[in-house]
Amino acid sequence: MPAPSERTRMPVAVYVLGLSVFALGTSEFMLSGILQPLARDLGVSIPQAGLLVSAFAIGMVVGAPVLAAATLRLPRRTTLIALLAVFGLGQVAGALAPSYGVLFASRVISALACAGFWAVGAAVAVSLVPVTARARAMAVMVGGLSIANIAGVPAGALLGQHAGWRSAFWAVAGMAVVGLVGVIALVPRTAVPTGDDRPQLRRELRIYRDKQVWLALTATAMNGAAVFALFSYLSPLLTETAGLAESWVPTVLALFGVGALIGTFVGGRIADAHLFGTLFAGIASSTVVLAVLALTAQSPVAAIALSLMLGVTAFTTAPALNARMFNVANAAPTLAGATTTAAFNIGNTLGPWLGGLTISAGWGYKSVAWTGAALAAVAVLTTFIAFRLHRSDRTSRIVASSTAPAGVPECVDVR
Repeated sequence: MPAPSERTRMPVAVYVLGLSVFALGTSEFMLSGILQPLARDLGVSIPQAGLLVSAFAIGMVVGAPVLAAATLRLPRRTTLIALLAVFGLGQVAGALAPSYGVLFASRVISALACAGFWAVGAAVAVSLVPVTARARAMAVMVGGLSIANIAGVPAGALLGQHAGWRSAFWAVAGMAVVGLVGVIALVPRTAVPTGDDRPQLRRELRIYRDKQVWLALTATAMNGAAVFALFSYLSPLLTETAGLAESWVPTVLALFGVGALIGTFVGGRIADAHLFGTLFAGIASSTVVLAVLALTAQSPVAAIALSLMLGVTAFTTAPALNARMFNVANAAPTLAGATTTAAFNIGNTLGPWLGGLTISAGWGYKSVAWTGAALAAVAVLTTFIAFRLHRSDRTSRIVASSTAPAGVPECVDVR
């Protein structure tokens, strides 16, 4: 008999949200492929250009909880439309930016809208499916990121090399328009909750009293930091350390994206049934891949192969990390989505910053792989602590008792 999650058909609205995330993810990740031409054109160093990745991540960290709280009582579909429109305008501003400072500001504004969309969109996605299919629903949204890495980021790199880095921003603005049309046409309208169901910020903030929420946040942040410490500087690592021509960068970025899509598919299929196993396997494997890459970064073959493998290991954990946060913060789905978004982007801020520090210290581009391996090891440790606490805290894991209605499992473990 198939598992409940396997019997669940994904609503078309979930796929529309994944399509929109494709545009968001392309914007967030594409700088890794246009870092060098952008730095040359604006007259800044590679580490300074890398801070544009951190700028986007900072906007995501701040924007996710703030916009989730500010829009808590607004119709979710209306909120998604408004945020996606602002995001598109932010891309136009980036394409027209006359200086590094203006581009930096446009990245922050775009990230604020992106963060709000992620938080609200994730809450919408999990609300449209049963609890046993949450990881699958989140895998569809994360799949938008994976496809962005396969198609959007390499295409942005090609545009940056042949038509100027600004053309990549124009392309993302066009994709945002496509996503906006899809949300308007296919995401269902939702009424503003009233009475006892009306969202209350004070009530939702209670999730932060749970140490499992903080452990999940830390594991998510450290995993994101580990990947972005390397990914943000993958282009110069490939050209300066591995000795590949700059024309190879889009291909390797596409391979990372292929790995990410494979990882997302695998993680989405197994995480609902084996959540902690997926987390341990994925994060520990990322630790090993990053350490091996640090040791073999001068080999072009190793650099290419390990970039593909990192995409697989890093994105295998993504559906599980998302589902884990929704499980431990089940009473506050909007803030759960915001917290996950903020956590990922705390990592996306920390990783490029630490990687830039090691490069500026003169330790070479392979040092970012060592930095990533250390951060991933912290994520493994945090996940182990959460698992031990999960095993010992039996009472908190029971969310339905023997008085449950017929057809509902007597004990449902959602943590």
